[in-house]
Amino acid sequence: MQYVILGSGPAGISASEAIRSLDSRGEITLITDDQDGYYSRPGLAYYLTGEIPEDGLYPFQAQDFKRLQIGMLKGKATRIQPEAHQVVLQSGQAIYYDRLLVAIGAQAVTIQNPGAELQGVFKLDTLENARQIVKMVRKGKAAVVIGGGITALEIAEGLRARGVRVHYFLRGDRYWANVLDEQESRIVEQRLKEDGVQLHFETDLVEILGKGGKVIGVRTAAGEVVKCDMVGVAVGIKPRKELAQDSGITVERGIVVDDRMGTSAPDVYAAGDVAEVRDRVTGRFTLRSLWTPARVQGTTAGMNMAGEKLHYTPGAPFNVTRLAGLTTTIIGEVGSQEVDKDVVGIVRGDSETWRQIPDALVCQAGFAANHLRLLVGEGTIVGGLVMGDQKLSQAVHYLVERQVDVTPIRDQLLRSKASPADILASFWQKITPTTKTQTPKAR
Repeated sequence: MQYVILGSGPAGISASEAIRSLDSRGEITLITDDQDGYYSRPGLAYYLTGEIPEDGLYPFQAQDFKRLQIGMLKGKATRIQPEAHQVVLQSGQAIYYDRLLVAIGAQAVTIQNPGAELQGVFKLDTLENARQIVKMVRKGKAAVVIGGGITALEIAEGLRARGVRVHYFLRGDRYWANVLDEQESRIVEQRLKEDGVQLHFETDLVEILGKGGKVIGVRTAAGEVVKCDMVGVAVGIKPRKELAQDSGITVERGIVVDDRMGTSAPDVYAAGDVAEVRDRVTGRFTLRSLWTPARVQGTTAGMNMAGEKLHYTPGAPFNVTRLAGLTTTIIGEVGSQEVDKDVVGIVRGDSETWRQIPDALVCQAGFAANHLRLLVGEGTIVGGLVMGDQKLSQAVHYLVERQVDVTPIRDQLLRSKASPADILASFWQKITPTTKTQTPKAR
């Protein structure tokens, strides 16, 4: 069997591991146009702040690829020919496949403002981008960051950690408005201010100013000019679906897949950020840019490519991230009715499910650094956010993921002066003896 995998991210690597677990003789060829191969994209934020070195970003070493007998090929696929079972590379080389996985991920959305092509305008999408940022800050003194979600904060915090003066432009009146509630937004904003980030609310960048091909400042819609030598952009990502689309494979916002990660073309699969999967609760096709779902989808695709009949059931999306220095876990449906004006679609480390507005009541409690918000449905908790102290994050994830019946504590949670953290902790302690052997798996 000839297995060809496009993409060197978590989906592609997990698929390779799955294939090799079932087929020790088949040939696996992994094709990537990322010069750095397989590395941790979530780790780029910590590389940018200087918390981890570059060599700490690589989950695999040379011996791991050798063990799996993966043939690595640097190149870019420009066409899939489903009838001929071939992938054509930019070089003109045609590679035959028996089974093909498209796991080429997503790419950052670019802005079209005048001056966007100037030297000093950057994104945080790849390891090479992160290297360029580190190089730029050696001479840069001030930066403007535009965008929302996790990536914008990663850029702002990384620049501040390296001594750069940061102006953060928000088009709305608060940060990440359709995922966080107002109190959570204000907690993040206050911590950014304490770290020296200057926030500009309801501020729209209209032009990036340059001199000699380099950034010297920006102009806002209100006519204000802010001097800077760098502009960081994080306005969203979009699946790299063009390859499939041009090859006649069904796409919508991403490559549409069934519950075995199969596409509309025979023997062609898709997984990771490029795939559009059906949400188990709403039935709608959704996009997720999360490391763990990419790995699970890749494993599912790989097993099916090697002959198994494995079905993918998306779990409750969750991510453990850092917002302005606060460890934050986001699980399930937590969205609000407010529109996030700073993001087109979703950003890295994000899920469309988070942005859905659940038919649920809110109970919450928190202070300046620790915050708990639960979305309580008729009989289950449909979503939750744990900010700061993470003692209850495992409990919330388990209850949401397994859709545990919480009717015994529902009324208590929704009382006006209730302490949801104490109520949840007590309930978790009671059910733990029967569930502790069933540790929830991340999705």
